[in-house]
Amino acid sequence: MSDGRYHDRVPPRSDPRPSAAARFGWHPEPGLIGVDDVATSREALDRLGEMAWAASLDYLFEEGLRRSMGEPAGYAALRRTYYGPDAEGPGPAPVGPTAMPRLLEEFRVRLAPYQLNAWHPRTLSYFTPPPLVASIVGELLTQFTNQGVDVWHAGPSGAFVEEEVGRWLCDLVGYGPESFGVLTSGGVMANFMGMTVARDVHLARVLGLDRPPRGRRLDGVRVYASDQTHFSIARALDELGFPPETLHLVPADERFRLRGRPVAEAVAADRTAGFTPFAIAAVVGSTNTGSVDLTGELADVAVREGLWLHVDAAYGGGALLSARDAFRVPDLARADSITIDPHKWFFQAYDIGALVVRRGEQLLETFHRSPEYYRGGEGAVGRAATAATGTGEPAEPDDDDGGQLNYYQRSMEGSRRWRALKLWFSWKHLGTDGLGRLVAANIDLAAYLARRIAASPDFEALPPEPELSVLCFRHLPGGAAAAATLEPAALDAHQDRLAHELEASGDGWLGTTRLRGATWLRAGIVNYLATEADVDRILDDLRAIAEAAPVVDPVRDP
Repeated sequence: MSDGRYHDRVPPRSDPRPSAAARFGWHPEPGLIGVDDVATSREALDRLGEMAWAASLDYLFEEGLRRSMGEPAGYAALRRTYYGPDAEGPGPAPVGPTAMPRLLEEFRVRLAPYQLNAWHPRTLSYFTPPPLVASIVGELLTQFTNQGVDVWHAGPSGAFVEEEVGRWLCDLVGYGPESFGVLTSGGVMANFMGMTVARDVHLARVLGLDRPPRGRRLDGVRVYASDQTHFSIARALDELGFPPETLHLVPADERFRLRGRPVAEAVAADRTAGFTPFAIAAVVGSTNTGSVDLTGELADVAVREGLWLHVDAAYGGGALLSARDAFRVPDLARADSITIDPHKWFFQAYDIGALVVRRGEQLLETFHRSPEYYRGGEGAVGRAATAATGTGEPAEPDDDDGGQLNYYQRSMEGSRRWRALKLWFSWKHLGTDGLGRLVAANIDLAAYLARRIAASPDFEALPPEPELSVLCFRHLPGGAAAAATLEPAALDAHQDRLAHELEASGDGWLGTTRLRGATWLRAGIVNYLATEADVDRILDDLRAIAEAAPVVDPVRDP
């Protein structure tokens, strides 16, 4: 039955529209612009879809699976290849149109051969996994629907998909019903938001303030982390107005893990010196080594000392997907806030990170500010009643738009893309069990690499066994005894040369890092296409490169 609203009474009417060719005939492909001209645009879009999908598969099979890294070229050489030999940089924007077949051909020739190829099974460096096909499909639909998941009305069902995915993440880490998850661009933004909540909610309470602390109120406080913490924690504190000495780095143990006792000792020393401890920033799955801080011990310290515990589990949080391996990242539910990056160990296409907080209302406490043009969280009937009565409460009981889920009130971002759909597709497509199988396979492969290295006289690992799926190791030319006679700088240069030559060959890709003053090769295994045969081949490649280019010791061999 109609309630007299206009949308129930408006009569159907025809709205003849000019053709796409009539409106956009200045373009060689008017049907790709005037997509409301179904008679011509559907066929044009079908053809484009076929061409674009073919270009994607051509990249996958002809480039992505052919080389671990694009055609070898240094930065300057690749700039010349891209911009042209006589150009110093970008030229002017194009003035006229270009047809899509020509643009796709330009992609094939100018761009596709020069990519980081995450699909290649021996790409084992950065935390860039091959994205699940379900994630790619979700991303395609995300772009077509073009939802803005900031104010509910700009992405109505999109907000619910993100709410649902956020709940799945909260459940995964063991949080209760009062928790909440917000998707971000990645771990940097999630860590930034986590430290913002810690400042505005927890530090305000520690200092006995009735408003978020700013300016001089941020002096003399302390946040504790190890030297393995992600750079984004220090960056966040800097951008949030804290002085540089706020971050107190506490030595990690022999396995690069932050433990409770040294943090407790640092807290006690700082209190004696007149400082105000307020937070611990732990890491579960460090980028450098995959190390897992002892979250339970740190939570004990946090509770005892009244500190906020933020855990950066951007990479390691994915271990919870594997029922077999969840024990490797225990006690996450005791943290106040947690960073998780689905574009790492959930095998998602860029970009998608997440911040989950144990008490969801703290996001609103921190980010709740509402501009006039959003008028968020209050429905149309409620706004009309408020305007009419001057009260703060809607007068009508049937306002089903009230209490809207507006993500700009729970996040640093205003405009927000619909990041949740691809994870929603992937999680439903594989299930937690399926995602966990992929994670477990990566952990098994890292363990296999560690066993191969332990059995090889010309390699060593640090630490010898991985916590998760990251392993740092180095080649010892001539074996351990011979390598010990080399100058450290020569041995370091040898690792860099191995990594460079392996990447240039296109047969594999490892990163390098610095641990305890030395250079190490780093395998970060988040590639679900990699196998034991790929690990064996990388080790063989490294030995072949070493044999072809012996170490030059400037002291021993002047």
